[in-house]
Amino acid sequence: MGTVGLHQQLARLGLVQAGETAKITPLTGGVSSDISLVEAGGRRFCVKRALPRLKVAALWEAPVERNAAEAAFMRAVARWLPRAIPRVLGEDAEAGLFAMDYFASERFPLWKPELLEGRVDQNFAAAVGRDLALIHSKSAGEPEMRTAFAHDETFEAIRIEPYLRATAQAHPALAARLDSLAETTLSTKRALVHGDVSPKNILVGPDGPVFLDAECAWFGDPAFDVAFCLNHLLLKGARQGVGKAPYLAAFAALADAYLASVDWEDASELEARAAKLLPALFLARVDGKSPVEYLTRDGERDSVRRCAIPLIAAPPQTLASVADAWSFAQ
Repeated sequence: MGTVGLHQQLARLGLVQAGETAKITPLTGGVSSDISLVEAGGRRFCVKRALPRLKVAALWEAPVERNAAEAAFMRAVARWLPRAIPRVLGEDAEAGLFAMDYFASERFPLWKPELLEGRVDQNFAAAVGRDLALIHSKSAGEPEMRTAFAHDETFEAIRIEPYLRATAQAHPALAARLDSLAETTLSTKRALVHGDVSPKNILVGPDGPVFLDAECAWFGDPAFDVAFCLNHLLLKGARQGVGKAPYLAAFAALADAYLASVDWEDASELEARAAKLLPALFLARVDGKSPVEYLTRDGERDSVRRCAIPLIAAPPQTLASVADAWSFAQ
């Protein structure tokens, strides 16, 4: 969609007045959507439109209906934790786009570059864990969430297939274990899952974390969210020349804060599911459809494989055991 078409859409939504000039600037960084910054009438906001084919090297297609799921996730979380989510300012579900708050990077830096540059704040990691648990807890207590976010097909296309099933193709000896993890994840229905709790989608806000990019939103296994986020803390410490210790400390802070807040099911059962899933996600970020861009050396990727493969073959029961295995990995 060009800027003229987008301007017309915004006018229909009442976000741009008739005759008002709007400056529309495409934003970079995302692989699954087109995102633009709109400046009009002294206001700034973002518009997001889902793409049917993601911008990665491997063929990766996904239903564009996920755009509506993301807007619905934001509206739901706004009832429980409004400071942790952008407001939805307008939506055109038929066109597959919505408008939301824009957060200036001067006040809301992205967590990913903070971590990559070695600024690892354990207190912030713990806040991410607590807020994530609160979202899971509140949604678990609302039975209508199960129907409102029954997006199994989208979750399969965006998360299960490119991570677990693609990695199974790359590692046939692990295929049975990875397929079992996929089926367990898809069949576990406990809470509203964000689906992409990654540092690239978390802003370090002055009042706490702000969660972005919830287009994978799905009612399912909350263990996926915590494993997905903890995975990124392991990966940041996989870079050569970078010490693992600060990232492992943040890992422990997030995991401990999250598990201490689990009140919708037995915390040890959820932890066991997350611990089994985590090594698979670890391996997926070097051998799945969406490898992390900052592990560019063979030695870095090999260290991930040497740690992850034995843990997938002999699944751990606790998150601390995964962290311990990684701390001693070469």
